[in-house]
Amino acid sequence: MSDLDRRMFLKGAAAAAGTALLGGPFQGFVASASAAPHGHGRPLGYGRLAPAPDLRDGAERLLLPRGFRYRSFDVTGDRLTDGTVIPGRHDGMAAFRGRRGHSVLVRNHEVNGPVGAFGEPAEAYDPATGGGTTTVEVDRYGNVSRSGVSLNGTQMNCSGGPMPWGSWITCEETVNGPDVGPDFTGQPNSGLTERHGYIFEVPATGEGSRTPVRHAGRFAHEAAAWDHHSRALYLTEDNFAFPSGFYRYRPPENPMRRKRLADGGRLQMLAVKGHRNADLAGETGPAPAVGSRFDVRWVDIDDPDPRFPSGTTNDQALVAVSQQGLPQGAAIFARLEGAVADRNTIYFCSTQGGAKPDDAPEPAGFGHGRGQIWAYHSPRQTLHLLYESPSREVLDLPDNITTSRTGTLVLCEDGDQGNFLRGLTTDGRIFDFAKNNIAGRTDDEFAGATFSPDHHTLYVNIQASTGMTFAIWGPWGRGGF
Repeated sequence: MSDLDRRMFLKGAAAAAGTALLGGPFQGFVASASAAPHGHGRPLGYGRLAPAPDLRDGAERLLLPRGFRYRSFDVTGDRLTDGTVIPGRHDGMAAFRGRRGHSVLVRNHEVNGPVGAFGEPAEAYDPATGGGTTTVEVDRYGNVSRSGVSLNGTQMNCSGGPMPWGSWITCEETVNGPDVGPDFTGQPNSGLTERHGYIFEVPATGEGSRTPVRHAGRFAHEAAAWDHHSRALYLTEDNFAFPSGFYRYRPPENPMRRKRLADGGRLQMLAVKGHRNADLAGETGPAPAVGSRFDVRWVDIDDPDPRFPSGTTNDQALVAVSQQGLPQGAAIFARLEGAVADRNTIYFCSTQGGAKPDDAPEPAGFGHGRGQIWAYHSPRQTLHLLYESPSREVLDLPDNITTSRTGTLVLCEDGDQGNFLRGLTTDGRIFDFAKNNIAGRTDDEFAGATFSPDHHTLYVNIQASTGMTFAIWGPWGRGGF
């Protein structure tokens, strides 16, 4: 893999000059990234974080600014209203408009291993696996009216994305299956009945069909975001030990007409024009500078759903798709995780991208940094580096991501010294909004941040073996969100 020539980075005045053609929050992000870095503007109107009682039982599970309140619900081991025991590892999630002002949450459960399906095994995609999605109707204050299983028998459902036609795309962050060897946990895959590593569609109003979209690839999927302009589904890859790619899936028909994502389309991988295997992670050389802009092209993946011969290792299977794009010059990132679409722009996180800060140890896996925030602008087909963590105290391993009404990005941390929900404003300032304060579990990660359709409530998960969901509300207009 070749180093990217830093002299070709378009930054500073040259990048800023192009922002007049962009518009919306993206223009602000690009302009601020191209200028001198901003400081760590912690308050931004919300003020100091302090312990706040959970309205469910009075326990102080979150630190929040004054005036904000919250309630937790759907704790692992409790039951959905359909009687199913709630699985753990609450992860990616989206909120859709429900009845009487309620929100409908479609929520992932990133359960690994051949542990058996939750819900009804006869309905599962693979009855041996314990991942999937649950759907919850909840009011603005975290009171659940009904809930049930919407997809079961999948595995390691990490993130995904809401689709504008009223569905959630859920992503399997694995390539496990009976055709590959044991994964990183060492558990055998011989008990699995189906191949994994796909995306599945779950309507907000019902259950998913449990049919994978195979042409969207079999790899360690993380997140999905739909772009109207290019009529493509953008996909991130979280390949912990190897380079990750940024992909798009172009379906054979417009899903806005059929209200579903059709199989049989074309999977492509991002490459930087003029630079083979552009190292955007900073793994093999200096990381790109904040404010850098790249013109991109897309290379075809000819075999998005590879079948593996007997004896294939899990590591070999993990790179079977990306190894088709890299010989064509595709770019490499470090652990691409959350993604969100907003006005023809896809924002996404490279969790371990960038240079290693002085206050942080070398992380395990591929990549040295504590996180980069990228933006792909679809109409101009340009990729922009908006932000890089200068310190683990400022931003530590960003994972899931969403947008607020103001365009400020909400970043969920997956660090190892206490995790925060942070905000990144369009003028380049980052601030703390919430901190995990669960006794003995402050390193449990935040995941699945999503605002209710009316923006009254922020719903977010704690992703752990004993997970839960929070509803948070308060004076949003007082600060960055």
